[in-house]
Amino acid sequence: MREYVMWPDKRLKTAAAEVAAITDEVRAIWDEMIFAMDTMPGVGLAAVQLGVMQRLAVVDASDVRGQAVRMANPEILHSSAQLRIHEEGSPNLPGVWAKIERPRAVTVRFLNASGDVEERDFVGVWATSVQHQVDHLNGKMFFDHLSKVKRDMLLKKAKKVRV
Repeated sequence: MREYVMWPDKRLKTAAAEVAAITDEVRAIWDEMIFAMDTMPGVGLAAVQLGVMQRLAVVDASDVRGQAVRMANPEILHSSAQLRIHEEGSPNLPGVWAKIERPRAVTVRFLNASGDVEERDFVGVWATSVQHQVDHLNGKMFFDHLSKVKRDMLLKKAKKVRV
């Protein structure tokens, strides 16, 4: 399995490239991502977190594993006005977490594992995870949603954790 790209690697600040088609290579990357997500354990992963600069993401916030949604080129079409707070973290910056407020529900369009365009509604932790992964694909980290003061405190704490 590929190693996680560690913050402040510039790939984590760079938007990923569109996926032209669902190929066997893309399916293999998704399989690797799901293995990494389940091993973490986590509820989502974006390809850039493993250094693959393609717009690929997986999410699985189910109570039992094996329900992963594979997405290529995910695009948030609609976000609910109602917000929810969830504590978020990342294996790219281990040891630190922050409470992030995001829309409670989102509608997302993506290429699915069959290569078809799909639109799906996600709610709760599923919605949080999808938004977190789309952020990664756009070169953003969860702490980019924090105020400068909170972000600086979190990054300072992360340095202490890694030493």
